[in-house]
Amino acid sequence: MKSKILLVEDERDLGNVVKQYLEIMDFDVEWSLNGKNAYDTYAAKPDNFDLLVIDVQLPGMNGFDLASKIQEHNKNTPYLFLTARGEKKDRINGLSIGADDYITKPFDIDELVLRIKNIIKRRVPGKANNISTDNTTTAIDAITFGDVIFQKHLLKIKVGNKPSVALTVREAELLEYLYHHRNSILKREDILVQLWGENDYFIGRSLDVFISRLRKQLSSSEKVSIDNVYSVGFIFTVKD
Repeated sequence: MKSKILLVEDERDLGNVVKQYLEIMDFDVEWSLNGKNAYDTYAAKPDNFDLLVIDVQLPGMNGFDLASKIQEHNKNTPYLFLTARGEKKDRINGLSIGADDYITKPFDIDELVLRIKNIIKRRVPGKANNISTDNTTTAIDAITFGDVIFQKHLLKIKVGNKPSVALTVREAELLEYLYHHRNSILKREDILVQLWGENDYFIGRSLDVFISRLRKQLSSSEKVSIDNVYSVGFIFTVKD
């Protein structure tokens, strides 16, 4: 079965090109020109779409507002943002509210296709358009520490006997980094540079959001915690 994409793009020429190319690549694409129509389309059949590709700068309801309303239906719905080049604040905001990825305009259409396939591979097993999603890979990618199971491939974390919860790509990257540097004091600037290539105000604020969300997911753990180290950074503690 083809993966179903909801494309939300108000630029007609760009939207038409992206839609046609994704269909050539064997995706089933529905295209909306604004946030309101996209929301109505999604709300009518919220389980119908495997991924949403959302432009940030939309008339009326912008991409961030649209994503927030969609999450009210299903917080695990995968989506990525299209953002104008240089709008770093928008990109950080998009990742902070739960986007799986972002891509800046102008973009290479093949890069967009690859990112879409990678997200679907992680988030919608069995519907990855000829990308293998076998159980062996999932098992290999699982990391266990304390009473936590972290499934990198599926972007999921399970604490104790509680159900698994989904992570965003950036949250998963951060959790993996913390795990590999566990029980050591980590400087904020080192985390930012190692993971995202730079250390500035907006990315720092985004890091705080990711830490807060991971801390919430780990709050029921008896062996794993993330603690602040005043004026320095964090320590990711894993007890035997």
